[in-house]
Amino acid sequence: MEGNLSVVLHAAGDLRLENRPIPEPGPNDVLLRMHSVGICGSDVHYWQHGRIGDYVLKKPMVLGHEAAGQVVKVGSEVRHLKPGDRVAIEPGVPRDMDEFFKNGRYNLSPTIFFCATPPDDGNLCRFYTHNANFCYKLPDNVTFEEGALIEPLSVGIHACRRAGVTLGSTMFICGAGPIGLVCLLVAKAMGASQVVMSGKDG
Repeated sequence: MEGNLSVVLHAAGDLRLENRPIPEPGPNDVLLRMHSVGICGSDVHYWQHGRIGDYVLKKPMVLGHEAAGQVVKVGSEVRHLKPGDRVAIEPGVPRDMDEFFKNGRYNLSPTIFFCATPPDDGNLCRFYTHNANFCYKLPDNVTFEEGALIEPLSVGIHACRRAGVTLGSTMFICGAGPIGLVCLLVAKAMGASQVVMSGKDG
C-alpha cells in the first residue's frame, strides 16, 4: 500500500502536503481509498482565514469533505459494505444520540463530527476511515466524480425544499458559485419556471 499523502492546513495560508499514517478502521468504520474530493468554499475559507465563525483551526487539519472513494477494509461490525465497494460520504456523523439525532436532524447537533471542521480531519488524502453507516454505495452508472458532488447537491436540494420551490415557482439565487449552480439545477428539476441568479465577475 502506498503512503497516505494528505492536504494538511497548519494555519491560515499554511497548506502542506504530508504523508500521514494509514488509519485502521474501528469496528463500525471502513477504510477508504479516496478517489474524488471536491474543494468547498469552506476549505478555501479555512485556508485563507484559519477559521469560520467559532470554528477556529488550533492544530493541523486535513481539508476536504465532498468525497467519494473505494472501500479497502471494513471494521468487524460492518455488514452492508465490502472491499471494492464504491461509496459517497456523508461528512457529518453524530457523536451523541441527543434530541437532534432523535428528531432526524443530527446535522444540527453541536457535538457532530464533520469532516474538515476543527478539530475534525477531512478526507483530502489517499486513505481515510469513516463511519460505515454514513457511506453510501454508488450505483455502477455513477462515477466517483459524481459521487463527490452528492454532498453539494444535497445542499441545493435542502435549500430548494426550505424555499418551497414547486411547479411554476419564480426564484432568485444570490451567488453563481458551485452551490448556487446546484440550487439552479435542483430548482429547475423541481419545476421552477423562472430563476434569476446574481453573481460577480472574476
